[in-house]
Amino acid sequence: MRKPALISLYLALSWVSPPLWALALRSRAKQGKEDSARLAEKWGHASQPRPDGPLIWMHGVSVGESVALLTLIARLRAQRPDVTILLTTITQASAQALEKRALPDGVIHQYMPVDTPAAVRRFMDHWRPDLTAIAEADLWPRILMAAKARGCPMILLNTHVTPRRYRRRRRAPAANGWLMNLFDDIHVQDSASHELFRDLGAPMDKLQVTGVLKAASDPLPDVPAEREKLDSAMGARPRWLAASTRATEEDQLFDAHTLACEQLPDMLMIIAPRQMRDADKTQAMARERFGADRVARRSNGDAITPRTQVYIADSIGEMGLWYRLAPVAYTGQSLPLPDRILGGKNPFEAVALDCMIVHGPTVANFREAYDRLHAEGGALEVADPAQMAQAVCDAQSPEFRAPFLAGAHRVQEQNMQPLDKALSSILRMLAPPR
Repeated sequence: MRKPALISLYLALSWVSPPLWALALRSRAKQGKEDSARLAEKWGHASQPRPDGPLIWMHGVSVGESVALLTLIARLRAQRPDVTILLTTITQASAQALEKRALPDGVIHQYMPVDTPAAVRRFMDHWRPDLTAIAEADLWPRILMAAKARGCPMILLNTHVTPRRYRRRRRAPAANGWLMNLFDDIHVQDSASHELFRDLGAPMDKLQVTGVLKAASDPLPDVPAEREKLDSAMGARPRWLAASTRATEEDQLFDAHTLACEQLPDMLMIIAPRQMRDADKTQAMARERFGADRVARRSNGDAITPRTQVYIADSIGEMGLWYRLAPVAYTGQSLPLPDRILGGKNPFEAVALDCMIVHGPTVANFREAYDRLHAEGGALEVADPAQMAQAVCDAQSPEFRAPFLAGAHRVQEQNMQPLDKALSSILRMLAPPR
């Protein structure tokens, strides 16, 4: 298949791009957004030796995608303990989250190299993967071409098309289709993504709808001693969690908390911003609304006192704590905004930990998942802060939560399909053990 002109242009520019990559990485390292001690990995210099035997390279662009792969990795290693897993990510936050979870034996973490000829060549020469599995849709042309040129089978897992991604890729469907044709199997999350990928030029004979891989993931990790300490500090107070929030929606969330406190004056709000760099904005907004002495922040080591109304959970890899500590959670990024549309967040992390789901109406990124939950009565949609306030107050009652949790668990029982299909594809393409 002939390379589209846009791909050829990108490959040509990649030869002269190293100085720009170097400038960007140095700037990010100064801002604390890159791990300075491991920057060499971004240039393809491995920090660990390649073990003997078969090696599967799995890539997750960020925290959610990389953590979602861990359950698949555990299942795969149980069936093929002879296989080493190289797990790459791009962001520093993802590496920190994986470090908190303690990678199992046989799994090596490295940073994904920048997409330049020399960095890609060093990476591929060192690791020599026998199979590649990319989660979501992180499509870097040069490294994908390098894997394909070496005869490495490739699977694209858990991918879906957001409206923003569709608009961007619709400008170059030939390039998008050519890149996706490099894969041997493409697992998409939902039927809507299947149709959109077809419109973007993806090869239909390789596409299959398998569901959301994150939905089949093991529950987020617990830290029992820390959870008991936090639970003791919170006492018997009513609580709710606002998870993976964006700064643009937090005004509405604080409106909801204000209204909830009118019904339950000792209500505690735990808010976990999606981006740690936004926590300063979250804190400033909360202090302005509730007063500085009523806002505590995890990263500062602030204690939760009887006066605390808002606890800012700005930590990496601890979302499992917050879902276990709150009976009900707003699962993030789905409230209507005047200037933009958010697409919602994965609801199944909450489901796995018996936390009732409340969400707004804009969940296009996970529409099929939320539709399934609503069909079983497993989630509660709210339209505005007033409805959210009423929902989180009502959800303090176990009797109110019970039917929602039962419905969510019925959906969760159906969620192993993406994991089973991904595992089946990998085992089919991987050479049998010697």
